[in-house]
Amino acid sequence: MTAAAFDVSWTQLAEDVLGGHSLTRENCRSILDCPDEELLDLLAAAYRVRRQHFGNQVQLYYLQNAKSGLCPEDCGYCSQSKLSTAPIDKYVWLNEEKLLEGARTAKANQARTYCIVASGRGPTDREVEHVSNVVRKIKDETGLHICACLGLLEPHQAQQLADAGVDRVNHNLNTSRRFYDDICSTHTYDDRLNTLKVASDAGMELCCGLIAGMGETHEDIVDVVMDLKELNVESIPVNFLIAIDGTPLEQTHEVNPRYCLKVLALLRLAHPDKEIRIAGGREVHLRSMQPLGLYAANSLFVSDYLTTKGQEPSADFQMIEDMGFEVVASPLNSDS
Repeated sequence: MTAAAFDVSWTQLAEDVLGGHSLTRENCRSILDCPDEELLDLLAAAYRVRRQHFGNQVQLYYLQNAKSGLCPEDCGYCSQSKLSTAPIDKYVWLNEEKLLEGARTAKANQARTYCIVASGRGPTDREVEHVSNVVRKIKDETGLHICACLGLLEPHQAQQLADAGVDRVNHNLNTSRRFYDDICSTHTYDDRLNTLKVASDAGMELCCGLIAGMGETHEDIVDVVMDLKELNVESIPVNFLIAIDGTPLEQTHEVNPRYCLKVLALLRLAHPDKEIRIAGGREVHLRSMQPLGLYAANSLFVSDYLTTKGQEPSADFQMIEDMGFEVVASPLNSDS
């Protein structure tokens, strides 16, 4: 089904979005069903909205896997879950110096945000104390924006992180409520929503996104898009499944570069003034079409992901420069 079926051209849809129109479910489905021959028109529409809110700026994020593997959860996409036999590094919490070293690397790579990520269902109070102490030192030394992804949080833990200076909590919905039980049985969709609520109640921004390509339907993608709208998240990472050997989804290969671009365009048009980040899987699935993703997204992860390699930062910088875009660095990376 195309945009024409709804008597709306992609150009007109962009105009409507800029005029305050919120996408309907029918609009969302039409974007995902966009014929490949109309893809450039769709990207032009997404870019018009991106440019209005973010110009040609790109924000970079740097991930630090602070605790790897050893997870009791059974998320089917994850190499760190209890079901995974993937040959990954497994370790308990990195110490303060290693986390500080990661922050320095983030700053050197022109990242604006340093993401501290830990495997597991959720942190202990002692682990939250460790993160809080380190965050204060990172803030003092680098001035980086801090995002924490620590699993399910209790209200008092979220408040402690906020008090320490954590700016944002990442906790992805990943997929729709309808499809969630197909990818995870050890926690629920509502568990994830509750963590987002306690993080927001503590005064932190929400970073929350999805994974495309796990066997979900277009309706599932639309459901997530609509739920993210209700949550009013600040930042949306868009992941494309990396079918890691040794995980339950290792044989799942359902997306191509053109579909990935349609998903990114959908997120931009549905969330015109929110940060849209091309996250895990961009190198694997967008491949030579990665630069086109920046017509919709205004953010990237730079360097590696949690247990998989990304492309070299120098390649990201070259891509951004070739597109005529510019990196927005953190305050202490500037000349001021």
